[in-house]
Amino acid sequence: MPKGQPSVVPDDGLTTRQRRNRPLVVVHTGIGKGKSTAAFGLALRAWNQGWPIGVFQFVKSAKWKVGEENALRVLGASGEGGTVDWHKMGEGWSWVQRDAQMDNEEKAREGWEQVRRDLAAETYKLYVLDEFAYPMHWGWIDTDEVVSVLRDRPGTQHVVITGRNAPDELVEFADLVTDMSKVKHPMDAGQKGQRGIEW
Repeated sequence: MPKGQPSVVPDDGLTTRQRRNRPLVVVHTGIGKGKSTAAFGLALRAWNQGWPIGVFQFVKSAKWKVGEENALRVLGASGEGGTVDWHKMGEGWSWVQRDAQMDNEEKAREGWEQVRRDLAAETYKLYVLDEFAYPMHWGWIDTDEVVSVLRDRPGTQHVVITGRNAPDELVEFADLVTDMSKVKHPMDAGQKGQRGIEW
């Protein structure tokens, strides 16, 4: 299986093994579809490696059942790979339901505090902070604080953050950033989201 070769080998005093096993901060941003889907794909790989996984879903409604949640919960309970904990931090699509903004802001802060506690305790090997770019973009959560906490996190904890408009400071700090652009989307032609594709 190809493992990829780096184009540059930094003079950082680390061995190849140490550099390869460095914990990563990954950001999936941009206006295109697939940011969360890609993050959950990484979670599947992590599950296969036996890693404990924490999914923290910001902004999306606690009532909204995404297909990945059911699949990862079943896999996590199977005893064959890693464990999966799923935390829902939002009460609704707050960029549409502005009357609920204060409630969502507080829940986002509570969610971030839980992530901070779990990072300090090294609870998970992979964290999926789904739609977490939004609370930072809206100013609900301080981006500099997030970067500081991620920079100082102990152990080998990987963190994946999804959402449009990822703040520049986060993008600069992250190890891997993918900007998903849109070329075409069925909604452009008036088609609504469909089962098995959007959820």
